[in-house]
Amino acid sequence: MSHLTGKTVAFLATDGFEDSELTAPWAAVTEHGAEAVLVSPKDGAITGKKGHEQAVDEPVAGADPGRFDALVLPGGVVNGDHLRLSEDAVRFVRAFFEGHKPVGVICHGGWILADADVLRGRRITSYPSLRTDLRNAGADWVDEEVVVDSGLVSSRTPDDLPAFCAKLVEEIAEGRHEGQTA
Repeated sequence: MSHLTGKTVAFLATDGFEDSELTAPWAAVTEHGAEAVLVSPKDGAITGKKGHEQAVDEPVAGADPGRFDALVLPGGVVNGDHLRLSEDAVRFVRAFFEGHKPVGVICHGGWILADADVLRGRRITSYPSLRTDLRNAGADWVDEEVVVDSGLVSSRTPDDLPAFCAKLVEEIAEGRHEGQTA
């Protein structure tokens, strides 16, 4: 039995996601025993910028954040930009921080965190072009391979996926972070 058995991880994405930033963390959590669920504002299936297609398991409008143990936000410019415009997606993301649950975010996936207003006092990394947006939202932005701040795991690009996936699995295994602030 793996150390994520019994855990359910939501992946929030829409069309234009960075393929490997969805598929690599998905493989990492499922290989360790977690159930992965694709949540999206789009019905049917979503397509990554390099062509990976993935079936949507649940519409974000009806998804209950309380039934998930953790959240992963893959990157991709179009994905990140469209998700932050969805009020349901922003509300869904905010609930994970309010519930002190692990959240993994990579590349442009961090844009929605600014809209969810969950970055004040948090240390984070992302694709470099998000630096100003995340700092303006109150984050301490750093340029590092992977950053962990009270259950928030962040990385910059697909090159960082091995470190990101390892830390993500570790944080999900640890579970809730009571000291985490929204």
